[in-house]
Order: sequence, then C-alpha cells, then structure tokens
Amino acid sequence: KRAHSEDKKIVRLHTGDPAIYGAIKEQMDELDKLNIGYKVIPGVSSFTAAAASIKKEFTLPSVSQTVILTRMEGRTPVPEKEDLERLASIGASMALFLSVGMIDKVTEKLRRGYGRNVPVAVIQRATWGDEKYVSGTLDDIAEKVKEANITKTAQILVGDFIDREYEKSLLLDAGFTHEYRKAKDENSNN
Repeated sequence: KRAHSEDKKIVRLHTGDPAIYGAIKEQMDELDKLNIGYKVIPGVSSFTAAAASIKKEFTLPSVSQTVILTRMEGRTPVPEKEDLERLASIGASMALFLSVGMIDKVTEKLRRGYGRNVPVAVIQRATWGDEKYVSGTLDDIAEKVKEANITKTAQILVGDFIDREYEKSLLLDAGFTHEYRKAKDENSNN
C-alpha cells in the first residue's frame, strides 16, 4: 500500500502457474479492496512444461481430446464430485499437481478409476537443469518414484497419450481444407 502510494513499481513474483493452485485470487481480492491496479502475466504452466520435457502431447486424435488438471486430496479437501477415482473413470489424459508425496494413494485411486493399468510419467522440476523423470504404469510407478527419491515439485501425467498409437491429425493432411490452406485436389498436380 505504501509503495503504491509512493508510485513505485511493485512486482509480486508468484511461483508456479498463477491460475492453478496458487491462491492468487486471494491476493487479487486484497488489491481490489485497496483499489490498486495490477496485471497478471502468466508463464508456462508446469503441466505443459512436463509434457514438453518428455516430448508428449496430451491430446491425440483417437486417444484423448480432454485433459483433466487436478490433485489428490490433501490438507485442502476437494469437492466430492471431483474425487480422483471419479475423474479417472472418464479415461481422459490427466495432469496431477501437488500429489507426488501421496503416490501410493494416487495410484490406488487412479487404478480403480481407469479400471486398467495405464501409462504414467512423473516429472520433477520440469525444464530445470536438475529435472528428474520416471515412467511406468499404475502398477509400478509408485516404486519408481520412491527409488528416484521424487517427493515434491513434480507433475504426475497419466493416460494413454504417453505411449499409445494414434491417428494422424487432419490439420496436416493435404486433403483437408482449413482457414489457411485449400485441400489439394488428388486429380490435379497442385
């Protein structure tokens, strides 16, 4: 408040993605109460950084077109309708935040939800110099996480997008017309 009244430039550097599990809304509410203007400038979210680190895409044709961002219930509860097992039953790609310290409970709920053994990747400190990465399935990932001593600052990525065959996107198909390209006519030399 004092710095604002002195017309100083103020930066509140927020760890992680400001829009996901960051309690930034509470901070913005306080600034609003004080009638102090602000901007929120996002960076790259850890869930997309984790996928990039392992060179995977969450949404693949014929595999998954939905990504669920969630976390395991910890000290802060989750609404009952957002229980991890229930969300997993959809079969979509998932990225779990703040949950690697409860990896045994996570895999138990995911196994019941997916109803089968699916691929899992755990990426600690994605894109950092000391990044760690383990992959496996719901059956063996907990042990691998423990062996690698991954206890926090990690994304748990779950779903068939990790290792499933997929149909190629129509976006790059020469026979597919879109806003920037007319489909190639198979009968012409164009």
